[in-house]
Amino acid sequence: MKEALCVTVAAVLAAVSSLAQGQFTFANKNLNTTPPIDAKITCGGIGLAGSAYWAQAYIKLATDPDSSYAAVGAAVNFRTGAAAGYIVPVVVTTTYPNNTAVTVQMRVWDASSGPSYEAAVASGKCYGLSIGVELKVAEAPTPPADMIGLQSFDGFCCIPEPSSLALAALGATVLWSSRRRKACVGWA
Repeated sequence: MKEALCVTVAAVLAAVSSLAQGQFTFANKNLNTTPPIDAKITCGGIGLAGSAYWAQAYIKLATDPDSSYAAVGAAVNFRTGAAAGYIVPVVVTTTYPNNTAVTVQMRVWDASSGPSYEAAVASGKCYGLSIGVELKVAEAPTPPADMIGLQSFDGFCCIPEPSSLALAALGATVLWSSRRRKACVGWA
């Protein structure tokens, strides 16, 4: 009987600890925090808008190397109109328990390049990322932590496809060689 009770208590404790999931609010605008968050994401000074772009939270333990960032939560689109450059805030649940120090990044990409940031990087299409923001995840009933310290970035990088680079290099070579031939003709 004692053995069965111990097994039951151990199972309940394991179940409760496995449910311990810290949360944070994935948002790049919240003027009600102290200090306020206002981190508009732009490309050439124009806010990313609508379903043409995705944003997703990437998380790691604060003490882990940058190579350990992993996607968490679902990817979300940007708002439109006057709110372009901002996402609708969502609460993201992590596997980390209450009060765990983590670093969170906002990663964004062109939706036409695929369903993930990694797909955008692999395709050579537009993508970008924020600097990491350290926070401590919270468990209910404590409100989720905010991404205080998130900064705007206009580094949304559009990398030309390799074929475009090759074509540009070929054009530069043709121009250079035609200028060189003209210069040589004058010497004859």
